[in-house]
Amino acid sequence: MNNELAAQVSRMDAFLDKLVELCTTAGVKILIAILIYIVGKFIIGKLMKMVDKMHSVSKLDDTAKSYIRNIIKAVLYVVLVVAIISELGVPMASVITVLASAGVAVGMALQGSLSNLAGGIMLLVFRPFNVGDYIIAGGEEGTVKSISTFYTVLNTVDNKIVSIPNGSLMNSNISNCSAEELRRVDLTFNIAGSEPIKKVQATIMKVIVATDKAMADPAPDVQPVAGIPGGLEYTVRVWCKTADYWDVYFELMREIPTALGAAEISGPSTPVKVG
Repeated sequence: MNNELAAQVSRMDAFLDKLVELCTTAGVKILIAILIYIVGKFIIGKLMKMVDKMHSVSKLDDTAKSYIRNIIKAVLYVVLVVAIISELGVPMASVITVLASAGVAVGMALQGSLSNLAGGIMLLVFRPFNVGDYIIAGGEEGTVKSISTFYTVLNTVDNKIVSIPNGSLMNSNISNCSAEELRRVDLTFNIAGSEPIKKVQATIMKVIVATDKAMADPAPDVQPVAGIPGGLEYTVRVWCKTADYWDVYFELMREIPTALGAAEISGPSTPVKVG
């Protein structure tokens, strides 16, 4: 009995020693992990301040800057978490496998959303247009009302709100009608071939000169550009400030046909079909 009791006591002492050893080792690792977290968080804070002071980042607007900061901060914290997990003794192969599997699953589930998110970041960084610009893109056109994380919102000329996914927007052609200070109004008119060309040009030029918001420099131009059945096609090119584009467009469309009619300049005759 004494020998059996002594053996049990010995086993208990060994167990307690092993438990103390494990707790000590685990405690040290936990303390080191906490220290890594504190130091890592401090370093991340310093790095983020350095990022804010970078010229390439500081010149961006607040929305784009926020995107860049959040991405960099997320990457740094991922590195910090991996370092803490490694210190705690978790096999890195297992961690990498879990992260890769989770990344693939999340990526497949959010493929469209991630594409729109990436498109939003590209739009905010490269700025093909800004809020308030009039653009033609993605089969739609209108004034840019907002550029959000996943969608760009347009306000059309007939006051509709159109939301275009940023992913598809970045993969399409974008025409920014507000990017330059000046725009050119291009109009076409069909005139009978029997009408004197100089008379047609002079009549249209009088209308252009009388249009207040039409610019004299660059000079406007009226030229016959193509033959059509029974007449000629004339192109009218008039420069104006971008903000005045539609005012000039509608005034010319209203006044030029009126002036042509007053000058008794007729349209192309309709060919007579024989047989």
